[in-house]
This record gives sequence, structure tokens and C-alpha cells, in this order.
Amino acid sequence: MLQILGFADNNISGNLSSSIDNGLPELELLYIGGNRLSGEIPGCISNFSKLTQLDLSHNSFSGHVPMNLGNLQNLQLLRFDKNQLTNDPSMLKLDFLNSLINCRQLEVIRIGGNSFDEMLRRALGNLSASIEVFIADFCGIKGITPSEIGNMSNLIELRIGGNELTGTIPDTFGQLRKVQMLRLDNNKLHGSIHVNLCNLNLFSGSLALEIGSVKGMRELYLSRNQFFGEIPSTIGQLQSLVNLILSNNQLHGPKPESLGDLISLQFLDLSKNKLHGEIPRSLEKRKELVYFNVSFNELSGEIPNGGPSKNLAANFFVGNSKLCGSSQYEVMPCKGNATSSSIKNKTLKYILSSIALVIILAIILVYLIRRRNRNTLLPTKSTSPITIKRISYYEVLNATDNFDEENLIGIGSIGKVYKGVFSDRMIAAIKIFNLDLEGTNKSFDTECHILCNIRHLNLVKVITSCSILDLKALVLEYMPNGNLNKWLSSSNYFLNIVQRLEILIDVASALKYLHHGFPSPIVHCDLKPSNILLDEDMVAHVADFGIAKLFTKDR
Repeated sequence: MLQILGFADNNISGNLSSSIDNGLPELELLYIGGNRLSGEIPGCISNFSKLTQLDLSHNSFSGHVPMNLGNLQNLQLLRFDKNQLTNDPSMLKLDFLNSLINCRQLEVIRIGGNSFDEMLRRALGNLSASIEVFIADFCGIKGITPSEIGNMSNLIELRIGGNELTGTIPDTFGQLRKVQMLRLDNNKLHGSIHVNLCNLNLFSGSLALEIGSVKGMRELYLSRNQFFGEIPSTIGQLQSLVNLILSNNQLHGPKPESLGDLISLQFLDLSKNKLHGEIPRSLEKRKELVYFNVSFNELSGEIPNGGPSKNLAANFFVGNSKLCGSSQYEVMPCKGNATSSSIKNKTLKYILSSIALVIILAIILVYLIRRRNRNTLLPTKSTSPITIKRISYYEVLNATDNFDEENLIGIGSIGKVYKGVFSDRMIAAIKIFNLDLEGTNKSFDTECHILCNIRHLNLVKVITSCSILDLKALVLEYMPNGNLNKWLSSSNYFLNIVQRLEILIDVASALKYLHHGFPSPIVHCDLKPSNILLDEDMVAHVADFGIAKLFTKDR
């Protein structure tokens, strides 16, 4: 008997006929997301009593969700996010969410991108305590944040951003002892940040000192609200925190030095607040930090030259008129540095000429060796653009073991990169674009367009792609030796002078092709060590073309 029915991520249209009920009494998994199905969801779905996973997401279903879903007592996952579903205003107390009180095994609910508003508020208090993931972003929820959310004590991920919630965060959130991701961004929350997590007064007036006790928190998103207060020094105790996004609020005061103690931190966005004082020097030791945005605050002093700052663009510091530092950040030079710099320059200029001569001779020697030994290089241009075949969301999911953290090999400014092993044993790097960031779709389109039309030994090769409403991914050639930044900044890795010169020539060869070997010149715009990848033979490949510029004849 049929137990799994899946035709997700196709181009199927039409209505979901009630005839699917015939002959499927043993059905356990129903995956039909990512199509163009429309009409109402048939009530006969509730007859599949053995159903454990139901995915109707990313379609065009409209009308009301059947109220008898509570018959699916074995249900563990329920998804119909990104449709056109609404609540039934004629139902005062009964609705599909209230019916789910009987689903005691339900762990994941994803209903974002619909219009459920008041129905959602009424039902939250009745949902099962077994729920671990609850996502209801962009559902049109208005008014005070529902306190009933605190009843879902096993929540690990809670996302209710992009609504019209007002007021403060309810005290009942103190019952969310297991939460690792909390997203309340893009609402109308105001006043003091006040939430009791782990029975603690986590935010009160300002981010309270007790925040350091929430050890399990991995991701905290509170951007685009009206919160105020200072960032407490105890925030450095959140050793598991990976993403901290507090942008577009009214936070003030200095940035604590303890931010440098966040050993897992990779994304930090404090932009568009009222923070003042200096950027903590302690952040220089955070090598894992790949995104650090403090633009449009009231910061002053010198931008640290070490750590993550040295790889960041000027736009991450813009809007702070009193910052000073290196010219790469487009800020004024720091007072007192000019004299010491001029002294250093005078001292160095007497030895640079001889060093430069030695380096030039070494480069010439290495280049000649390369030309003799590398006589099997790929042609600098292909005769035709690369044609790629798109893969499905579920192939990406399986290849990365459901985006398991053990397969995470890198985090960039617009997404994450996972190591993936496909069913045909192909190993690849899978770049997942963060669709919550502004401009991500444009970066994806740019990278697809450029990588699919160029071919060079020293440019990363695109294998295939996955593009649906909820996921944008590129499958790229896997580079077992990681990026150049790892080899330059870690004491566990070493590059000799010959290897360094080889990499330099590889990168120069790639840039020469981009600028002069392609009909329309391409400018990378973000060349840095973390975007230079090394294969098993330590050959360098330039990657990450998300903000590259293609100059055609009419530009």
C-alpha cells in the first residue's frame, strides 16, 4: 500500500481533487509543496488517519483550512505556509488550529504568509505542548503579542516576525525554556524590551543583566521595532549565540567589551540605533565573525584593524561621523597616526626596493615553473555557456542531512555554505542564500547569471541550482582545503612563499579573464581571502559573485 506521496517542486496546477482519498488508507507522508495548486484544501485529507507529515506549502490554495484536521492524531509536521489562506470570520470559537488540540505528537507548524490574524490569537492557548517549531510570520497578526505562546513550553524555534504586533513581550515567554531562535523582527513593538526567558527578567528597561543566564540561545532577532536601553556586559555569557540582530531600534549607550566573549558569534547587526563610544577591541579575537554592521549609530574612536573588521566594507561603518581609521573604511584618519606612519614609511622605503626586486624575481621564476608544469590547464574560456539543471528542495535537504550544523563549512554576508553528499555520491558545496536579507534575490540572480556564462580553471564552477519561493541555493564545486583566510589567519595552517605566489598568480589569472577574456568585462567587487577557495591541489578559485558587475557595451 502507498505510504509516501510526493510531487513537490514541480509546475503542477489545478485543484487538489477530493479523489486523492481513494485507495490511500496507509498514507503517512504527503508532500505537494512548491507547485501552483489552487482552490480550497479538500476536507478529505483528514481521512488519512496514519498521516504524520503534511506539506502543502508554496502553492496558491485559498479559502479556509478544513476544521477537522484534528482527526490526524499521528500528525508530526504541518505546513501550508506561503499560500492565500484566510480565517473564517463566521467561526467564533472553532477553527483548524483549535482542532489541533487532539494532535499530541505535533512538533512543527509552519503557517506563515497567509492571513489568519484573530483566529491565530484565539487558538494559541490550545496548541499542544509538544510543538517545537512554530512559524507564523507575515500572517497579519495585529494587536498585543499573544501571551498564550508561553504555553508551548517545548518550543525551540519561534518566528512571528513581519506582523503588526504592539506593546511589550509578554512575561509568559518565561516558560520558553528551550528556545534557541526567537524572531520578533518587523513588528511594532515598543517601549522597553521585556521578556522573561528561563524565569528570568531578560529585558527590562534595557537588556537586563540576567540575559547571560539564557545559555541555550543561538539566534535572537529583534530588529525593526522600537526597543531602547543598553546592551548589558553579561551578554558575553551567551556562548552558544550565533546570530544577534538588534538593528533598527533605539538602543543607546556604549557597546560592551564582553561582545568579544561570544565565541560562537558569526552575525552581529547593531546598525541604525543610538549606540555611542568606541568599537570594542575585544571583537578582534572573534575570527568566526563574518558579518559585523554598526552603521548609522553615534560611535567614535578608531575602527580596529584586526579581526573581522579588516575584511569588512566601508558601508558597515557609514553614518558614524566620529569614527576614524584606515582609508578602506572611508573615514577620517585618526589623530596621531600620521606622524608615526610617516616615520615608518621613511624607514621602510630604504628596504622596500630590494625586497620588491627579490619578490619580482621570485614571481617570474614561479611563473616559468608553472608554465612548464601546468601544461594541461583548462581553456580560459568555454565555447558555450554552462547549462545547469535545477534540483529540488528535498535533494538539497537530503544532501545536507536537513542542514545539519556538522555539514556547515562557511557563513557569508548573504547566506550559509554546507557540504552536501548527493544520492549519486557527488560531493559539493551548497550555498544557501538568506532570503530574509534585503537584496538576496538579486545577488542570487547575479551569481547564477555570471557563473553560468564563464569558465576558467581559477573560477569556482557551478554544478546546478535550486530556486523556489522559500529557498535559493547554488551547488558549487567542493573545495576540500577551504578558503585562503583560514590559511592566512590560523596558526594551524601554513603557506610557504612558493604556495603564496602560486595563489597570487591563480587569482591574477582569474581576474585577467574576468576583465579581458570575456565579451562583457566583469568586476568582482568583493575580492577578499574568504572568497578565494583552494582545491585538493591548493589551486586557487575565485568565488562569491553576488555583487559582481557586468559591464556591457551600453554601460
